[in-house]
Amino acid sequence: MTGPAVTRVLVADDQTVVREGIVMLLGLLPGIEVVGAAADGEEAVALVARHRPDVVLMDLRMPRCDGVEATRRIRAGYPGTEVVVLTTYADDESLFPALRAGARGYLTKDAGGEEIARAIADVRSGAAGLSPQVQLRLLERLSGAAGPVPVAASSGEPSVLPAAEPPDGLTAREAEVLGLIAEGLSNTEIARRLYVSQATVKTHINNLFAKTGVRDRAQAVAYAFRHGITGSPQ
Repeated sequence: MTGPAVTRVLVADDQTVVREGIVMLLGLLPGIEVVGAAADGEEAVALVARHRPDVVLMDLRMPRCDGVEATRRIRAGYPGTEVVVLTTYADDESLFPALRAGARGYLTKDAGGEEIARAIADVRSGAAGLSPQVQLRLLERLSGAAGPVPVAASSGEPSVLPAAEPPDGLTAREAEVLGLIAEGLSNTEIARRLYVSQATVKTHINNLFAKTGVRDRAQAVAYAFRHGITGSPQ
């Protein structure tokens, strides 16, 4: 019998004490193997090329090559490696460039081991690994970006979409799915919310990714923010 799958993780942080502390913390978490530690973005990219980890825990403000640029290079060159940002900063100038670069997770350094493990598991499963504070920040910006109006969903329950026509040729349903992605919902949760099959959700996601040009769910969140797209209420 094979044992449970192990997630191979690389840590990138320019502060030695922080980097070593994260490595020690990860070593205590079941199902996680630390395969390397980098002191800056350049080293992180090189270590990803050497070890091909499943996930990189990426600091943002580092010398030589910052976390945003390192994330962009890793996601472009090694799409099998996901990136979770782990930083002190949760301001818009840090958050949205990281998401646009391809990060699928975003945590602040006050996160505990359980939250870090959950974010790592989320990005490996294709979901967004965002801290509650970051999700709240995204929703605040989404709700403030455009005045949503209720429209009828096929289930008979109301949903919420921006007052303006969805951009880039998105249908109302595709925009609704995009908004739910921005809320951090998985495909299963979206299917349950909209009373449709997971196959239908995947079709909508493939279509909206093609129309908007985003590559992954984190970029979809950033796109939704820019265009004021929100999902349906509970």
